[in-house]
Parts: sequence; C-alpha cells; structure tokens
Amino acid sequence: MTSLLDRLASYAEYHRDRRNVATHFVGIPMILIGTQATLARIGIGPLNAAVAATGLATKYYRAIDPSYGAAMGAVLGTTCALGTAIAAMPLPIWAGTAASLFVGGWALQFLGHYFEGKKPAFVDDMRGLLDGPLFLVAEVAFALGLSPELRAEVERRAGPMRWGKVAPAQAPDLAVAAAV
Repeated sequence: MTSLLDRLASYAEYHRDRRNVATHFVGIPMILIGTQATLARIGIGPLNAAVAATGLATKYYRAIDPSYGAAMGAVLGTTCALGTAIAAMPLPIWAGTAASLFVGGWALQFLGHYFEGKKPAFVDDMRGLLDGPLFLVAEVAFALGLSPELRAEVERRAGPMRWGKVAPAQAPDLAVAAAV
C-alpha cells in the first residue's frame, strides 16, 4: 500500500491549476452521488451496493491513513446517504438525476483538465479515481491549516498551485517525480 503522501503527490501532479481544482470540488461530489445513487438501487433497503462500496472505500482510505480515512468515511457516508435518497425516487426521476449528476460531474472534470492542460490522473493510474476524493479532503485540511508538513511535501513534489497552464519549461518531469 502506498503512503498518503505518495497518493496525494501523484494526484497533485495533474492538479496544480486552481481552476481545475475548483471544478473538481464540484464535479467529484457529483460523480460520487450519481454513482452511489445508481449503486443504491442494487439491493434491498439499507443493504445495498452503495453502502458496501462506501464501506470498502473507507477501509482502503483508512489503510492509507487512519485520520484521513476517518474523514473520507464521513464524506462518503454523506454522499452515500444522498445517493440512497435519490435512489428512493421514482424510476424516471432517479435515472435522470443520477445520470445528470454523473455526466455533469465528468463534464466538469474534463473542463478542469482543459484549464490544466493535462490529462486526468486516472488515465495513467486507475487509482486516480479513488485519489480524487482524498485529494479534495486533503485540500480542505490544508486550507484549514492542518497537516502543514504534508502540504509542504506535496507541493515540493508536485509544485505549487497556480492560475493557468504550466509552460513546458516549468512543467515537472513526471518520470523524475515518479522515481522519487
């Protein structure tokens, strides 16, 4: 299992433009809720696939870091509750809402990567799909002044946040960063 620092630094290399990160703060929760709304239709009542996926994902995050894993459990529990509420809606409303959240969330993700000028992290590493929500929780923690050493090391590896695309001469060498 890779460390919290490794997961965040790897993901951050693809997310240094503030506009991209802003689109992720809206798009990732939309994708999570849309996915969980879909999964919540599989099962019976509170025993559904969304609850199971939330439990498994929380276990994954806790293995990376207990504190951040607990925060992720709270976030995923909230999005699971929202998804489950959507799943209880009549079929056409549920389907339209879940699909709109999922597709709209991904549209925002790709808009953000247009701003960034880089492909999404999951293209190179599928764990990027799990790292996105963790990255957002870490960004909130950093904004609150928590984990300053972790933030400093992520920025040392990935570079500072900025407005606009990185010029090729400024772009971090991903092969070197991956070897670190």
